[in-house]
Amino acid sequence: MPTLVRIAGLASCALAVQVAYAQSSDIYKCVDDSGKPHYTNVKRDAQGRNCTLVTREVSVIPSGASPAAAASPARTAAAQPSPAGFPRVDRDTQKTRDDSRRRILEDELTTEEKSLSRARQDLAEQESVRSGDEKNYQKVLDRLQPYKDAVDRHERNVSALRKELANLKQ
Repeated sequence: MPTLVRIAGLASCALAVQVAYAQSSDIYKCVDDSGKPHYTNVKRDAQGRNCTLVTREVSVIPSGASPAAAASPARTAAAQPSPAGFPRVDRDTQKTRDDSRRRILEDELTTEEKSLSRARQDLAEQESVRSGDEKNYQKVLDRLQPYKDAVDRHERNVSALRKELANLKQ
């Protein structure tokens, strides 16, 4: 419950700050007889009461969605209307852009699959080579590690590209 009181206090402070920004930069925190805090920027309202100066500098931050709305998975970007004057793209232009993006991702996937194949070949070649100065098996593992890392990196890239392609609109 104290967290809710703090959030309510911060919200009322933010509201007071937004309203007060044009009037004054001094914010006072006043506590009433029941212990409930109130915030004001009006100096005469703060005089003669149990008030303390909270801040002299004010940063106004535009509020976004409420915490309840932000936490709700039902509210998505697609459900919110575009603001007035927001540039619109016609359907044909967007389809061209989507097709271009798909083509680029497919080209990247092809390139990455070739790189993965080459990395696996390099790893296999290095695994088959055993030089005479590697009597300790840890030296072999150390020599092979960059090749294994390259294979892992290319596998992750291929996986990410396939996921990205799967998420594209049809």
